[in-house]
Amino acid sequence: MVAVKICGITSWADAKAAIDAGADALGFNFYAKSPRRIAVSHAREIIRHMPQNVSAVGVFVNASTVEVLRTARAVKLGVLQLHGEENPKAVKELACEFPVVKAFRVGSAFRVTDLAKYPDASAFLLDGFDRKLRGGAGKKFDWRIVMRAKRIGPVILAGGLTKENAAKAIRVAHPFAIDVCSGVERAPGKKDAKKLCEFMKAVQRERRKKG
Repeated sequence: MVAVKICGITSWADAKAAIDAGADALGFNFYAKSPRRIAVSHAREIIRHMPQNVSAVGVFVNASTVEVLRTARAVKLGVLQLHGEENPKAVKELACEFPVVKAFRVGSAFRVTDLAKYPDASAFLLDGFDRKLRGGAGKKFDWRIVMRAKRIGPVILAGGLTKENAAKAIRVAHPFAIDVCSGVERAPGKKDAKKLCEFMKAVQRERRKKG
């Protein structure tokens, strides 16, 4: 059954709305340049109230392994998601303590074979390419690429997902999980409870078809 991660959480109200809607994981962005950046202390307080069956995922971009581990331990993250040009060595070091998701932006320079360079990653996230943003840009890509990428490891599909296309994305790509951010927002870092519920209902309808 495809899992759902709601990324870019910046408040307990949004976290609770996502949890109540049925999210399997919540993403917290620690990248300084992100409009959805959250302070370590704030993230820790939100995660402290989360149920154990909902995973807390920390998003990082080209941060040192020392910084990533310090943050992950402080806020009690369950998973690390790396959205920069982190090398295989860094992933291996971090994977000794946490599951690591290595993210790739699918643009003209992307090659599926790049995923094989990261054998210690627990999963790969494929996102639409944007020149400025590292994620949450709402850019789609050819979902059929996921089918090829899955031969290397579990794939999380992100980029431009909304209530209107979530079910189709699942049918076309058959990903391990889907990741939504801007598609359930009213503004960057501010979730829309109605959009969250409608998105999850679309996913749940598709899950029932497969079940």
